[in-house]
This record gives sequence, structure tokens and C-alpha cells, in this order.
Amino acid sequence: MRTKIHLAGLSALLMLGFLPAAQAQTGWGEGTKLENTEIVVEKNRVLELPEANRNFEKFLIQPPKLGDRKVTYRYNEYRLPEHYINLPMKVLTIQQEELTKLYGNYVKGGIGNYGTVYAKGYFHNKRSDKSSFGAEVGHLSSAHGPIENSGAANSYLQAHGELYSGPVTVGARIKYDRDQAYFYGRNPAFEYDKNTVKQVYNRFLVEGNLNNLTQARTIFHYNGKVGLNYTNDDFSAKETHLFGNVETVYDLSDESKVVVNAEMAYTSLKGDEETYGRGFFKIRPAYALQLDKLNLLLGATIAYTGDTINDAKKFNVYPALEANVQVIENGLSIFAGAGGDLQRTTLYGLSKENPYLNQNQYIADVNKGLEIYGGVNGSISKYLSFTGRAALQRFRNLYFYNNAVADSSKLDILYDDGVTKVFQLFGQLTFNQSEDLRIGLKAENNSYNVTSLTKPFHRPEIMVTAFGSYNLWDKILFNTELYYISSSFGEITRTDGTKLLQETDTIVDLNLKADYRFSPRFSAFIMGNNLLGSKYQRFVNYPNQGISFIGGVTYSF
Repeated sequence: MRTKIHLAGLSALLMLGFLPAAQAQTGWGEGTKLENTEIVVEKNRVLELPEANRNFEKFLIQPPKLGDRKVTYRYNEYRLPEHYINLPMKVLTIQQEELTKLYGNYVKGGIGNYGTVYAKGYFHNKRSDKSSFGAEVGHLSSAHGPIENSGAANSYLQAHGELYSGPVTVGARIKYDRDQAYFYGRNPAFEYDKNTVKQVYNRFLVEGNLNNLTQARTIFHYNGKVGLNYTNDDFSAKETHLFGNVETVYDLSDESKVVVNAEMAYTSLKGDEETYGRGFFKIRPAYALQLDKLNLLLGATIAYTGDTINDAKKFNVYPALEANVQVIENGLSIFAGAGGDLQRTTLYGLSKENPYLNQNQYIADVNKGLEIYGGVNGSISKYLSFTGRAALQRFRNLYFYNNAVADSSKLDILYDDGVTKVFQLFGQLTFNQSEDLRIGLKAENNSYNVTSLTKPFHRPEIMVTAFGSYNLWDKILFNTELYYISSSFGEITRTDGTKLLQETDTIVDLNLKADYRFSPRFSAFIMGNNLLGSKYQRFVNYPNQGISFIGGVTYSF
């Protein structure tokens, strides 16, 4: 490149040298004499060129003129002989993924010590977007117990179904269950006929429901239920309970909504001496607002009860206020509120909680007059979540169980004549890594301050539950529960009329269940209860079974 530049410069200098000579021969006169001449070289001179005129106008080309053209079409059909077209046609398709075969139905059965027989069956339709229906049957009985005449049995039969019509779901359920127990909490030194201490509860349930909860786009959601419970026992108790409730949500916007819940019931209980009925109604309108990190609930609960025990207050109004603040996103929330409630109490529910009830009991609704509470919930990590709650509660007609005066093997329902104050602490910690491993701990402490009763009879203050489940290679399934229940008190009336306060045992009970799958259809299981062999009484004079096992098989289809 440099060589080319040097050559160009040398050529320019030679041309400049020849130019004066040429001009001297033609323009400087005669001869060859040269006159003195000055040549001025301006180093900073700028050469200015005149601007050129540019024409930006486009050339206009006239389009050709269109003339009339006459076009003639011919429709000649050409068909080849069929024997010339013999091409095999193959349509390429994507292979459809096969649905996993479901084994939603199963039957299982087993036997164990104490003369225990266990059976259960579950039957349900499979994969349908139009309906869902099924049935369930179960039985568990022990011919023997911790002492003589202390066997027990429970059986149930249930059928349910739902129909889906667009966004509306219509469902129904019917259930029958039977509980059999014996009043064995008596002095074994006295002989008695086994049939005279036998108690059997028969319970029937029929209910129907209607909702549109699957319709996500609507601004109005509802869920309603109506039903009937009927309960009788081996003596003379007959209870009929009609009930209905509805829950509605109306969305005002993406951040606010109106929630209205209503419940009504009528309960009739017949005993040896009399029959009495109790009406019930409750409605709770509330306004819910969801802001960036703040959720508010503003409402009230209005309730009516037909109870007369302890001059029960007929009409009641409770606040329904709550505020929830998200301190750390998806990590920590703090909540606080004030509320109250009226809870319908029935023989249907009490007999499931305590099978040793005396006959001719008077039942009243639980009136939670005012509750002030606060707490936290959130998660420490992706798998670990927690909840903590503290509350001050005031109850009227909170029920307790105590041994009857005439027969201490039967338990009467007692009510505190006044306000029962309760300070409650609740906490739960759950580790849920996946469907294969789940571990949790739940604890509750209730400190009772009673007015007219000596003690909060048969209501323990502390209850702790540790639970866990583990799925090993989809082959072995483990489930375990460990209970701790603090002691409580019962009062025995002696034959001379004096009373003796007795404390029950502290309960530590470990239960374990393991399933081994031989195939998707066939598995074996073993269940162990009270594996620590604790000897305890949940109710005064009622010892519990020791270590018990049940082993059996399950078949799915």
C-alpha cells in the first residue's frame, strides 16, 4: 500500500515540473529565457465547490391501457381409470397416551387379639365428568376388652352421589351407623347381667347439597345443604334433628366481597319422662377486603336458640372481626380478631364422643359469648409450615361429663352455671416434603376457669399429637400417631352421699400402621394400637385396652 502511495506522489511531482515548461513555450514570449516568478502555496486554503442541483422527482411511467379481453373457459373433466390409481394411503397420527388404570375400589379384612374383627369396603365409579357416586361399608368389633364385659363394636354403611350439570352440582348422601358398648365401669366384685349394661346407638343421616363452586367466572357462589339426623339408643332416647345451611359469596371486585352464611335447625329429643324441642337460627353477614398485604373481615353473627337450661339467652349478637397482615411474603402473617358463636349440640354428636352417656339427658347449645384471639402463620422453608394461636374465650352452657350419682358407670352431662373462662394456646408444625414424607406436631392447651363446678370434669387441659407418614419406593407405606393427653377429673358419689374426686391417668398412646404392596391390586397390612402398653383411664373407672394388633389383606379393583 505504501509503494502505491509513493508512486502516485512521484507522478504528481513530475507533472507539476512539466507544466511550467509547457506554458513557457506557448505563453511567455520568444526565446528560452525564464523570468523570475513567485509561486505562493497556501497551506490552509479550502477548496469550495458549488452545490449541485439534485432532482428528487420520480419518473412517472404511465400504466398500460387495459383493453377488453374475451376469455373463454373450457371445463373438460379428465378421469383416469381406477386401475391406474392404486396408492396405499397412510395417515400419520400421534399415539395417544394411555390413561393409568385406576383401582379406586377396594375391600380389606383382618383379625387381631381381643377377638377383634375388621372389615372395610369402598366402591366408586371411575373417571366421569357427569357424575360421581359410590358406597362405603365398615365394621370393627372386639369381643373382649381390658376387663370382663368390656367389648365394643362399630358398623356403618354409607352411599353418596353427585351430578354435574354445567356449573351446578347436585349431591346427596345417606348413612347408617351402629355403635355398641357396655357400661363396664363398675365394681367387678358385684355380679350383673351383661344385657342390662349393654348400650346400642343407631344413627341415620340423610342430606342433600346444591352448589356452583366449580364455576370460577361467576361473581356469585353458593353452597347449600339440608338434611335429617335420627338417633336412638337401647333405652328410650329418640332424637330427630332437622338442619339446613347455606354459604354465599358475592364478589364486588377483585379485592372485595360480601360473605353471608346462614344456618337453621330444629331438634326434638324424647326420653322416658318428656319430649322437648329446640329451635336454632344463625346468620353471619360480613364484608371482606383484600389489599396488598392486608386482609380485613368486618361482620357480625346474629343467633337464636330455644334452650332453657341455665336461663339460656335466646338472642345473641357476636362480632366477626379479623385483620391479617402479611409481614413477609409467603413467609409470615400476623392475624388478630374478635368473634363469638352459637354451636348446636345434639345427641347424635355427643354419643359419638362418649358412648357411656346416662339416659334422660338434657342437651343445650354451646354459647361462645366472646373470643379475642391473635396469632401467626407462615412457612420457614418450602416444606416447613407453622401456625400459632392464642385466645381468651367466654362460654355459657359448655358441657362436661361426670359420673352419675345413682350409677357411677354412667356419665351425666353437666353445665357450669355461669361463665366458663378459657385461655387457649394452639400450635402446629408440619413438614411436608412430598407425597412420600409428611411429619407434623400439634399441641393444644386449654386452661378452664369454672364457676359452679368443682373441676372441669373429664376435660383434659393438654393434648399433643405427633403424626407422620412415609412412602418407601411405592412399596411400603407407614403411618404413625403418638398421643399425649393430660389427666382430668371425675367425681364419684359414695353410697353414704359423700363425694370423692378422682383423677384420671395421663395418656401416652402410640399407634402404627404399615402396608406392604405385593402388586397394584394386592397388599397386606398390620395395625398396632397402644404399642407402649400404657394402662390408663380416659373416663373414671373405664380402663383402656392394652397392646392390640390387627393384621389383614387388601384387594383393589
